[in-house]
Amino acid sequence: MTKNNSFPEVERNKFVFDKTNFLLIGAGMVIVIIGFILISGPGSTDTAFNPDIFSVRRIKVAPAVCFFGFIFMIYGVLRKPKVNHEQK
Repeated sequence: MTKNNSFPEVERNKFVFDKTNFLLIGAGMVIVIIGFILISGPGSTDTAFNPDIFSVRRIKVAPAVCFFGFIFMIYGVLRKPKVNHEQK
């Protein structure tokens, strides 16, 4: 008896992403983590005001770094891998 599957055969060794996609996604994650580290720091309390919460690093630089990290990750997901004609 033969199986009559309505699903097409899928090759097990083909991935949607190639090595470059994974590297871009990983680099984006690292950049986002660096941005969150730049944002972190001591806060103000009820008894003492810390003006460092309004520093340029925490207000402008760190969100820009996180934004570029997310852009890297989005590009890594949307990038279409190159198809080798030899593997077809």
